[in-house]
Amino acid sequence: MHRFLNRLSRLAAWICAIAALPAAAFEFDSIDGGTLDLSAWEGQPVLVVNTASRCGFTGQYEGLQALQDTYGAQGLVVLAVPSDDFRQELSSEAEVKDFCETTFGLTLPMTTITSVRGGAAHPFYRWLADVHGFTPRWNFNKVLLDPSGDVAATFGSTTRPNSAELTSRIEALLPE
Repeated sequence: MHRFLNRLSRLAAWICAIAALPAAAFEFDSIDGGTLDLSAWEGQPVLVVNTASRCGFTGQYEGLQALQDTYGAQGLVVLAVPSDDFRQELSSEAEVKDFCETTFGLTLPMTTITSVRGGAAHPFYRWLADVHGFTPRWNFNKVLLDPSGDVAATFGSTTRPNSAELTSRIEALLPE
């Protein structure tokens, strides 16, 4: 019984520590080299989107770029997180980068190909699952972080980047 209580106590401490982490505590490897540290965008809303180049929702890249173009000057950052968890991503970062730039003129910050589900999930996505109960069910799920790094809202694949549901939540987080 003592061993069980000790393990339970350690688990509770771990959960409290994870729950206290803001999203800004995470960094991703950049498709351009180096890292993308969410703390660099503290004070700004950030839309994190798991993406794939060969998905029926891939056309949303155009809308994501439009969000960045429309709201970027006011502080919004749209972060694309290519993932092959649903077997719809190209085989290399170079191919993903070329495809996104050539097909959509993408200038968004973009991570390397990153796992977003299960045991291999990036720590940011494990935090989303453990603390916020959100795991992407498919490509182009969206996580809106408020300027303090808290999860403001999550959206599924079918929520288009230009939808009033999403843009109204973004606009509410921008400075007046």
